[in-house]
Amino acid sequence: MKSKTTAYLLWFFLGVFGVHKFYLGKIGMGILYLFTAGFFGIGLLIDLFTLGGEVDTYNALAIAKAYRR
Repeated sequence: MKSKTTAYLLWFFLGVFGVHKFYLGKIGMGILYLFTAGFFGIGLLIDLFTLGGEVDTYNALAIAKAYRR
C-alpha cells in the first residue's frame, strides 16, 4: 500500500524530477517528468489535484492483484 502523504511529499520536494511517478510505478511518466521538468510545470499543477486518486488506483490494483494469487 502506498501512502498519499508520502506521494504528496515526494511531489512537493522532488516532483520536478518525477519521483512521485516512480513511487507509483509509472516509470514512463517518471522519465518524461525527469526530462521535461514536470512537463514544464503544467504536469506538476495537474498532479496537485489528481495525485490522491492515482494513489487510490494504485492501491486498489495492488489489492486486486493480491487476491488473484
